[in-house]
Amino acid sequence: MEMEVVKNLDMDRYMGRWYEIACFPSRFQPKDGVNTRATYTMASDGDGTSGGTVKVLNETWSGGNGKRGFIEGTAYKADPNSDEAKLKVKFYVPPFLPIIPIVGDYWVLYVDLEYSCALVGQPSRSYLWVLCRENHMEEEVFGKLVQKAVDQGYDVSKLQRTSHSETPPPVSSDAGVGGDDTKGVWWIKSLFGR
Repeated sequence: MEMEVVKNLDMDRYMGRWYEIACFPSRFQPKDGVNTRATYTMASDGDGTSGGTVKVLNETWSGGNGKRGFIEGTAYKADPNSDEAKLKVKFYVPPFLPIIPIVGDYWVLYVDLEYSCALVGQPSRSYLWVLCRENHMEEEVFGKLVQKAVDQGYDVSKLQRTSHSETPPPVSSDAGVGGDDTKGVWWIKSLFGR
């Protein structure tokens, strides 16, 4: 079954903060991660234009010690001439000494008219994310997104909810600075299955 993706995604409206409501477990994310979120901003190419490149900041907090883990990367359209929301995301590993690029698929399978919730996957159906602008989602909306994933051929029995505190962690204007940050530590732990 071929996956259907969003066409003519309004990248400006898609920018900003998205909270992970649920996902398929991944070795690239900590098992005890809470308050997981992604922030997307258009990158400047130096001439004031973005050239279609998006800055990606993925953050999570350890449920055990409350430390913030994060990784930064970029996203761009897989085919700049296509109207489909098939993006590539690129992160460098290890994050604290970025030397090896890791590229993955980021396909927007659904976004509502208000750009308040989204379903993101990739062609092998090994990864799936349910995203929302708020750190919680109405059960009815969640159920509709799960059904959309089923309709796209996903095995939603692997879907796990992401825990969020009632109040989201503060916005960090100095991302990556501070003693409580652990840039890419979760990537190292993922190598050892933790």
